[in-house]
Amino acid sequence: MNAAHRSPTSWPDARAIAARAAVKEAAHAAPVLRPLSEVLGQVLAAPLAALTDLPPFDTSAMDGWALSGPGPWRLPAGTEDQDHQGILAGHGEMAPLPDGHAVRIATGARVPPGATAVLRSEYGTAAGDGWLHASPAHPVVLGQDIRTRGQECRSGDQLLPAGTLVTPAVLGLAAAAGYDELPTVRRPRVEVLVLGDELLTEGLPHDGRIRDALGPMVGPWLRALGAEVLGTRRLADEADVVYAAVAESSADVVVTTGGTAAGPVDHVHPTLRRLGAELLVDGVAVRPGHPMLLARLAHANRANRANHANRENPGNPGNPGNPGNPGSAGSAGSAEPPENAETPERPSRPARHLVGLPGNPLAAVSGLLTLAEPLLRTLTGRPAPDPGPAPLAEAVQGHPRDTRLVPVTFRQDAAVPLRFNGPAMLRGIAVADGLAVIPPGGAKRGTEVDVLDLPWSASATEQPSHADQARQRTDRATDGEDISPQEGPA
Repeated sequence: MNAAHRSPTSWPDARAIAARAAVKEAAHAAPVLRPLSEVLGQVLAAPLAALTDLPPFDTSAMDGWALSGPGPWRLPAGTEDQDHQGILAGHGEMAPLPDGHAVRIATGARVPPGATAVLRSEYGTAAGDGWLHASPAHPVVLGQDIRTRGQECRSGDQLLPAGTLVTPAVLGLAAAAGYDELPTVRRPRVEVLVLGDELLTEGLPHDGRIRDALGPMVGPWLRALGAEVLGTRRLADEADVVYAAVAESSADVVVTTGGTAAGPVDHVHPTLRRLGAELLVDGVAVRPGHPMLLARLAHANRANRANHANRENPGNPGNPGNPGNPGSAGSAGSAEPPENAETPERPSRPARHLVGLPGNPLAAVSGLLTLAEPLLRTLTGRPAPDPGPAPLAEAVQGHPRDTRLVPVTFRQDAAVPLRFNGPAMLRGIAVADGLAVIPPGGAKRGTEVDVLDLPWSASATEQPSHADQARQRTDRATDGEDISPQEGPA
């Protein structure tokens, strides 16, 4: 990796590069077969094809009588009583129904051979003389209220494409189609490394130190994007600590927060140089968040092999993992693994990719949507979202050269810019429905701009229109959030 900082990549190009970065890894990832009870929220690794006809046999769509031929119809002896159950769902195949006869049938029950229609209970009259009559207002039509075999699909029909997000409805369809387990895309393993000596994990800010907002936020955000988050580790601002954490991570993607600029304790670029990483994106022409980056890490390198040797020789004074060494990761970094998690084995290779997020909270959100989302979308097999245009309710000031991402909420079918949109602010994004993409130079009131959905505001398979979202959220209270025209570019 060259030491010189590259020119910022345009925002559209950065997203496209991130989406392409892991195509090869995604193509070679083996699917994971999971039981239906474990696949909610996963992504189908293969098309879902029906294993049976649906319905698998002719069934009654209503409670009533199965009929054969034109009426009136002869009822079986002793069945004129309305409480007689007749044919129930779950029964095997019945004897053929003779022409001119009828028999009671329940919704979902198998229609007997010879039946030509089903008469709803409220449309028929059994007078007690052994005969059934249809109401003159509801004449019987051939095939009425019979769900014929294969009406929904035939065995072998493709029901859903690969890349479909498994929702509760997909689970129901898969079960009906005969599946006990489904092939799913393996979730990419992600580790979050939070950098910054100034960050507190509890209590109120004091003595120049502030609360860590990214540690609690980034992991859940990545899970919402389909990742398996191995844990969140907080590291000291020391070069060897950052290097060791990245080099030894077993994750497919390492996400760092902070340290992506060129300050005295910004160690991400030097770490990538030491690892021989390839910088795919080094700065993006977007506000907030322009110092974000994306790198491809080598599968193995000399430094990593040296780490293995040092682990076998813990007394080696040059070993960064030696507890006695001032640069030891064990002495300077703190780990926050998931609850009830077992201690992971130390890895034999670095991660495949690294996403470097800026340290300011909203700038980090910008990095998540610009680089992490497209990268993880490819690794999880999800289709690309289709950002829908929405008219701006207010003019938005732009940056002279860079794209801006501005939190917005929907009201009366329009995108209302939220005031608190500075790079260190989360008050706006906390009540936002999405982020509006503002081109360089800004946008006037009424201009249609793309709006990026937040990962919890729309599914990957069926995204409601922004108009639908607006109708659902009209007049929603914002708990004191000021939605007057926004501040200037961050």
